[in-house]
Parts: sequence; structure tokens; C-alpha cells
Amino acid sequence: MGQAMAGRDWPAPVVLALPRGGVPVALEVARALRAPLDLVMVRKIGVPGQPEVALGAVVDGERPDLEMNEDIARMTGLDRLDVVRLAEPELAEITRRRALYMAGRKPLPLAGCTAIIVDDGIATGATMRVALRAVRRQGAAHVVLAVPVAPAATLEAMQALADDVICLHAPETFGAVGAYYTDFAQVEDRDVIAMLAQAEA
Repeated sequence: MGQAMAGRDWPAPVVLALPRGGVPVALEVARALRAPLDLVMVRKIGVPGQPEVALGAVVDGERPDLEMNEDIARMTGLDRLDVVRLAEPELAEITRRRALYMAGRKPLPLAGCTAIIVDDGIATGATMRVALRAVRRQGAAHVVLAVPVAPAATLEAMQALADDVICLHAPETFGAVGAYYTDFAQVEDRDVIAMLAQAEA
């Protein structure tokens, strides 16, 4: 992925990884662009009693951002204040993970920057959509989506949310992201911490 990104002349690039799987890919992109590496962390907000149903999602950043699934909210009779309240434990978990991964370093400001959001792949695209919208609202001047693999239909749907979409492999028929890797080992917390330290060095 780093080779595909090298030589691109985006102004003030900041590489943002979706942990944990996106961090190894994003590290190579950050190296290729000689850009700083940060994280964008998304947590689903589940419906009370049905946590698998996504009422919305919350994204970290200089100012945390909340996305609400209006259709699900209407069906469950919940309003935005309910979603804000339900987001609090998810924000707390984001804060805990960021402190663990970044050793207290604050999120990089994105205003006026080229924000390059990187993951190890996309399946449905739900998490990536939330991350793209949040980064745009945080003031990024140019938003780039960069992934090694994603379904062609999902990428097409992302075109409206990103200024540039870079994907190495976009098959029409798609299985799991891991099927496109020869090594898809789990990325652990300690791996994320080590890679972020490498990027900072």
C-alpha cells in the first residue's frame, strides 16, 4: 500500500489508521508519505437490550463526533439526547484505548490537512463511512480513503464521502477481508503501541 501512495503530493498529509488492523497498513503509508500517523477510533452505539443493532456510532478526535442512525432511532423511540447518553460508555472506552495506544498524546488537529484514512480492508463499509464523515467535519481540507481491498460496490458508494479513493484490489464478488491476505494474524494492543512508537520515531 505504501508503494501505491508514494510520490503523491497532497498538502499537509496526516495518516489516520482504524485500529487495530489498519495500523500496520497505515504505518507503511505514513512512511511512504513521510507523514504523521494518528488513529481514528469508531465505536458502535447499540440499541439497549439489542447491542448488535447499531443506533449510531461515535468517533474520537479533537472534538468527539457522533453519528446517529435516524431510521433505527425512530423505530426504537429514542432521540438524540438518548443517543448522546448511550454514547458515554463508548467514548470512555475510546478514551481508554487512546491513552493506552498513544501514551497521553492528543489527537492531531485536522483543520486544513489532507486526512488519509487507512484500514486493512472494507467489507460493508459502515465503520469507514462514519470515520470519513467525522474527519470531514473536523475540518480536513481533503479526505482520502486508502485500503488494500474492498468490494467494488462498496467503493462506489464511498465516492461521495472522499475526495480520493485508492484501493489496490476491488473484486465484484467479495468474501471476507482476510481471504485476500496470505498473513491475516490478529493485531494485538502491544503491536499497535509498538508501531505507533516507530511512526513517531
